[in-house]
Amino acid sequence: MLGARGVLFDLDGVLTPTAEVHMSAWSRLFTPFLESKGVRAYTDADYFGYIDGKPRYDGVRSLLASRGLTVPDGDPTDAPELETVCGLGNRKNKAFNETLAEDGVSPYPGSLRFLDAVVAAGLQVAVVTSSLNGEMVLTAAALRDRFEIVVDGVRARAEKLAGKPAPDTYAFAGELLGLTAAQCVVVEDAESGIQSGRAGDFGLVLGVDRGVGSHVLFEAGADTVVTDLDELLPLIGSTVLTPSGVRA
Repeated sequence: MLGARGVLFDLDGVLTPTAEVHMSAWSRLFTPFLESKGVRAYTDADYFGYIDGKPRYDGVRSLLASRGLTVPDGDPTDAPELETVCGLGNRKNKAFNETLAEDGVSPYPGSLRFLDAVVAAGLQVAVVTSSLNGEMVLTAAALRDRFEIVVDGVRARAEKLAGKPAPDTYAFAGELLGLTAAQCVVVEDAESGIQSGRAGDFGLVLGVDRGVGSHVLFEAGADTVVTDLDELLPLIGSTVLTPSGVRA
């Protein structure tokens, strides 16, 4: 990280515990759906293996494929009741929005301290998330004004960027900051996001283990893995995290 000039944060599971809300929403979708099809039941392992970190409709396709199921793609405007990829994805999003509205969201305290520290150290920051609800989550967590650059699912769709595990969204965020991939640190909790950082040849791919398992993140390409970002606070401003790349 000696040459780090910017930190690119995933959102759900890295900055905010909304990954738990997403997990609940996916379970509310697929538990009854798979039961109705008479195939293997939905588990949390399915979320980590087929859905976590991917754009919503890609997650639907991946999970269905794991059970040998196919449905028409449909259209993003499909009603949640429709049995299409988009309809099922929209049904999940409806459950997510309902849960978020009921319970709200607060950032992880350790992630907030890490964010404050890297900004104070002079590094640039951006959020890169597959979620179409990125702006809403950042606003609900009182984080939106901390990030000038947010590349979420809406921005990725508008820019025609491939979703994670492709590196395109992270590369685009780095470009918006005026930085090369080698100057950026990618911070991710999902296997597909780690793969994204590795595929883009970023300066450092930092994994945060929120339940998927550190071994999974290492196998996906993480350079190092922590359980909470505040573990790195002693390194901020040291020889590890300096915006100029010069030893402190």
